[in-house]
Amino acid sequence: MNSLKLGFSPCPNDTFIFDAILHQRFDFPYHLESQLLDVEQLNRKALSAELEISKLSFSAFASVSKNYQILSSGAALGQNCGPLVVANSAIDLKNAENLKVAIPGKYTTANLLLSIFYPELTNKTEVLFSDIEEEVIQGNFDLGCIIHESRFTYEQKGLVKLADLGENWEERFSMPIPLGCIAIRRDLPEELKILVQKGIADSVRWAFAHPQDSRDYIQKHAQELSAEVQQKHIDLYVNQFSIDLGNEGRKAIELLLNYGHQLNLLPEVMEPIFIND
Repeated sequence: MNSLKLGFSPCPNDTFIFDAILHQRFDFPYHLESQLLDVEQLNRKALSAELEISKLSFSAFASVSKNYQILSSGAALGQNCGPLVVANSAIDLKNAENLKVAIPGKYTTANLLLSIFYPELTNKTEVLFSDIEEEVIQGNFDLGCIIHESRFTYEQKGLVKLADLGENWEERFSMPIPLGCIAIRRDLPEELKILVQKGIADSVRWAFAHPQDSRDYIQKHAQELSAEVQQKHIDLYVNQFSIDLGNEGRKAIELLLNYGHQLNLLPEVMEPIFIND
């Protein structure tokens, strides 16, 4: 196998992470055939295990764990980086069971967190993440659950934050919030999984050490054209957990998956979850 199919999102954190390995800025013995898709498209694509390596929402991983494992590198996980619930004006979410909510996808971690903390919000419609702000502004939805770059633009568009689902998670569990992972197919050889895991970690390290290298690639694919917003996005979602989940990161992920299963929001996950390196 000389080529591997890799799927990730066009968001700045992912293009920042994968620029070096894709553009052979260091030695990596495999050609990575990249597909850049919205994270919910990737979540659904994983149901058929088409890609050998894929960015996934941690919530989606529970539905595909029979065919995938989580790599310790490439993840989006940390503090103060969770999805937000926004509206055109202040609304009491405790009495919001009939309100229409735009979500970025059924399998997203954002939707899982919304179900955990606001189970009364059941009138949900899937909307492409980059369209949610405008849909709420136009009055097509009462609430929007926003992710990615929208976190940095909703205020200037006149929207009001009603809840920070990451803060809710951290207050309840005192753990970092797991958002997205890089998953690899279980049926691949173990030595290949470990090689890919190391390669992605090396790609993140390269990106941190040579930030200029990835700028054109990030700009080419970013939904938000502002370089300032792109950098804020990278600073928020790419961190030490993106190089190595470590024990803390793994515990946070296991907590999310187990808690979601206890609430009957996620299927039970197949073990082992992580690559043994």
